[in-house]
Amino acid sequence: CIWEGEPGQPPITMNALAPGSYHVAGQKTKDGQEELPKPIGKVWLANGIYPGWQVGDKPSFEDPREPAPSPEEVGRGAISPTSARFISVGVAGSKFVLNFEVAGVPVTESIFAESPKQSSGKPLIRRRIEVAPHSDQLITMLSYDGGSQDERIAAMTEEELRERFQSIGMLDEMGLWNGKSAHLNSSTEQPRYVRVASSSESEIIELIGMNGGAWVLGRSDDAAINQVGVGLEDHQIWPQTITTHAAPPKATDSGESYMIDNIPIPVPNPWKRNVRLADIDFLDDQGNAVAVTMDGDVWKLSGVKGDLSEVTWKRFASGLHEPMSIVVRDGAPFVFDRNGIWKLVDSNSDGECDRYEMFCNLFAQTAETREFPNSMKLGPDGSFYISKGGQEGTTRGKHNGTVIRVAPDGESFEVVAYGLRQPFIGVNPTTGLVTASDQQGHYVPSTPIHIIRDHRFYGHLPSIADPEKYPETIAEPLTWIPHPVNSSGATQAWASDERMGPIFGEMIHVGYNRPELFRVVMNSRFERPQAAVMSFTRDLDFGPLNAKANPADGQLYVVGFQVWGTTATKISGLARVRYTGKPRVLVTEVTPMDKGVLLKFNAKLDPKLAADPANYSAERWNYLRTEKYGSPHLRPDGETGQEWMTASSAYLSEDGMSVLVGFPDMKAGIHQMRLGWGLKSADGLPAQNAAYFSPWELATFDPKKEGFGKITVDLTPRQVDAAANAIVSAEEGEKLYQMFGCMACHSTDGTLQGKVGPSWKGLYGSEREIAKGEKGKFPADEAYLRESILNPTAKVVKGFEKFDTGMPIYAGILNDAQIESLILYIKSLK
Repeated sequence: CIWEGEPGQPPITMNALAPGSYHVAGQKTKDGQEELPKPIGKVWLANGIYPGWQVGDKPSFEDPREPAPSPEEVGRGAISPTSARFISVGVAGSKFVLNFEVAGVPVTESIFAESPKQSSGKPLIRRRIEVAPHSDQLITMLSYDGGSQDERIAAMTEEELRERFQSIGMLDEMGLWNGKSAHLNSSTEQPRYVRVASSSESEIIELIGMNGGAWVLGRSDDAAINQVGVGLEDHQIWPQTITTHAAPPKATDSGESYMIDNIPIPVPNPWKRNVRLADIDFLDDQGNAVAVTMDGDVWKLSGVKGDLSEVTWKRFASGLHEPMSIVVRDGAPFVFDRNGIWKLVDSNSDGECDRYEMFCNLFAQTAETREFPNSMKLGPDGSFYISKGGQEGTTRGKHNGTVIRVAPDGESFEVVAYGLRQPFIGVNPTTGLVTASDQQGHYVPSTPIHIIRDHRFYGHLPSIADPEKYPETIAEPLTWIPHPVNSSGATQAWASDERMGPIFGEMIHVGYNRPELFRVVMNSRFERPQAAVMSFTRDLDFGPLNAKANPADGQLYVVGFQVWGTTATKISGLARVRYTGKPRVLVTEVTPMDKGVLLKFNAKLDPKLAADPANYSAERWNYLRTEKYGSPHLRPDGETGQEWMTASSAYLSEDGMSVLVGFPDMKAGIHQMRLGWGLKSADGLPAQNAAYFSPWELATFDPKKEGFGKITVDLTPRQVDAAANAIVSAEEGEKLYQMFGCMACHSTDGTLQGKVGPSWKGLYGSEREIAKGEKGKFPADEAYLRESILNPTAKVVKGFEKFDTGMPIYAGILNDAQIESLILYIKSLK
């Protein structure tokens, strides 16, 4: 499509995701294809849905590609590479050159725009096409326009044409043609096209597109412009660089084992361009990196190591279509956007991309607003794994909601998973294990982490499909994560460098909506793999999407921006998660067993605390997968809610580093279980957290084999006598805050970043404005706090009424002493 813009207006409507959210952070798009971007201005020429180059005498105006599940869907992927193949576009300033093949014949095309001032008061578009020697007749499609031939030709008179162009033939009612190698068809009944006869020599065809919609054949007097691609190697578009200065890394006297170092992004910059970083990868082990933005820019960074005091940013590429991932292979950056996978080439080493090579576009891409190019990761063998959005509101496409493996040479691909709603993937750089998270919604009851393999179906159906008619058995996830804990899962990364300390070798799951990183502790004891998810850090102030290990320092670098809803305070950010060398007590294994849950730690535990079953809390529930959005929590007996589990006993292993928490009536096949603990290490370090896992199978507990010696696990149901066992204190409340997972939704330092509930700091005694439930203003006294714990939907504070979190009702779960301890802890947070 070629059109003439309107002065003072953008070239297209701003209702696509990238431009819309660029101007209004967090703005979403309606699903389907009813509100797509459109040109603003006068459309001169446009092509239809048929091959732009063909072989033979007579053109075909049919789509030769295999239909999509919805036959009317035109996003069917590339045509056969044997017919035609797009290779690259070279750019420099306002000039660009297209390179492609037609039936194996190389073709190069340059397109230039001339202003009315340059072309005798009439705007022109000039296309110069160079065709290599070829034995077959080729046809190039020009455009279809509905005007009469008089209207098309009237844009320039013969005298004007001859004054500016040296004719290579004659101008008649059929247009301008030379009678030898090219013939211009100007019928009004079908699109216009040019036939290029077979030739043993390279040929150059020049087409002049005029105001009014005509193409004519001609030849320019401008020898410089006649040279296809002239000057592309000698022009820089963005010569400037920007240097940002990070604050010095924080001291570690506090004993913190991991710190967050924020790296300022290059705003402002000479182009007045916002920088919404989506992904980062590293070019080498010297602190050089590339980062991509949702708005189509790629930046080169240097100095990404050490104290980060001088990080230099150089704009490297632009014009990509809603990319959210970048991968470096053999020193070259690759970007996945709505066109396919691009390889970005700096052919003259001037620090800018001057050739965008299409590495692979064999898979289909529709115009569906939610078929995002979500993520791309590199496999150990050099292959690329990509994930594509699966929400469909208008038509069914070929590859929506899939994970695809692209061969290392880019010449083929295979679908390795389908039936995903909005998948974001991870690939273990050593083993090649492919994982994916998904977004809660229709048919996705909560946040899952999947193992991706074997062309499995993962359960999601688009809203326009027949309800609950699944094409095959659903592959259930490695583990579920409660939606209130992780309401928007993003990619998975691997702490692949020993310099990351005790999390070395672990999977890190990125949580977007409430910025958080989670440890995913894998468990390979079972035939069916399991995993436990635990919070690792909540200290990010932007919505993270990707994380990558930097070979220069071994640390994990996290990047992201606001595009969907997030509680983050910043539009975008880049941060380093740095290991300080200080110890941190972590759980290294969570295994559901027939007699309870086995926890293994990386440090010796305080034996008194570890052996007290009162220091553990647990609950379990199931989900329901339906066409409805999300799912209620269901007890194992089918009733709504969560089933509270009281630990009957707790045993410390002989080496002091493992605990068996005894639970009567352990069940396999439960969708979700939470286990919280409030412990300390033998040397007094805190050991408090909560693990979320799906006990698909139970292991048999062998006390001797597990290092507990000769013990008999007491599974006598323990009745908690609130009066006899009452420990009422703020300290006990702090422990319960960790054990029951309250920290997932409520901060204790006043921050709201990453939380979906009010902060507990300064809460007691404040005035609360209620927006949902019993509306009005109420003092946060003890009665208010008690009601909020027992029945959290009774009074929902303004600003939190729209969060889809489903806070559990703790009536019947917490005893009076525990509630009093929580209230005392909240009162202490002044």
